[in-house]
Amino acid sequence: MRYLPGCLTAILVMTSSAWAVTPAEQRGKNFVVTNCSRCHAIDKVSPSPLNIAPPFRDLHRKYPIETLQESLAEGIYTGHPTMPTFTLAPDQINDVLSYLKSLE
Repeated sequence: MRYLPGCLTAILVMTSSAWAVTPAEQRGKNFVVTNCSRCHAIDKVSPSPLNIAPPFRDLHRKYPIETLQESLAEGIYTGHPTMPTFTLAPDQINDVLSYLKSLE
């Protein structure tokens, strides 16, 4: 019984690190919350506010996430009809891709 507190602490440390978000993922999440969440579901469970806007958690089923790098750099001109055009800086692209990969 005296080892129980130590075991529980070890379990909490191990599981919390599995849930840890990298700085790039957090910056990517901040970007998509600000720029994309009005239309797209940006988490693992919510429906998209705009029905024709695909949930970000499903993007990897249609495209390897890495292939979106060029589109994000040049500007995404496809998508749903009301989607604005975004052109991201290289650091922002890395952050958004990191966040999208975390949703897989």
